[in-house]
Amino acid sequence: MSDIRIIKKYPNRRLYDTAISSYITLADVKTLVLDGVDFQVVDAKTKADLTRSILLQIISEEEEGGEPIFSSELLAQIIRSYGGNMQNMLTSYLEKSMEMWGEQQRVFRERTRSFMEGNPINMLTQFAERNLAMWQAMSGTEQGEEKKREPEGDRDESADEGAERK
Repeated sequence: MSDIRIIKKYPNRRLYDTAISSYITLADVKTLVLDGVDFQVVDAKTKADLTRSILLQIISEEEEGGEPIFSSELLAQIIRSYGGNMQNMLTSYLEKSMEMWGEQQRVFRERTRSFMEGNPINMLTQFAERNLAMWQAMSGTEQGEEKKREPEGDRDESADEGAERK
């Protein structure tokens, strides 16, 4: 079991990472989140847990620049959910949805990595061979050789008669 990294927030609004004995920025805290590091932000004086507040501050800064994740309508719906009898269900739903989305992203990255680690030419050749086999099955051909069919009127009847005699 890994220890939780403690970050102290001082009254001057500075963050101090006790693991590296250095002051850090919100960008550094964001890096910890991206790296999957378990941490807790505490008020240096009162020892109150400020983790959620710091995470919300990071989200707020991210939403201000670039492409926001949360639309105004979504934020309004979330605000409307506070205090209602469905608030806990919404929290659970959002957490599970994000877990599932994260798992889907992980699987996608693994498949992409395995594709790139293998020989892409061999994999593309296999895809092409499968596609060719499907096209052959749909068009009624086998092993790339087309079945030759003569039109009904153009057949050589003497060849048919010779075949019947044998």
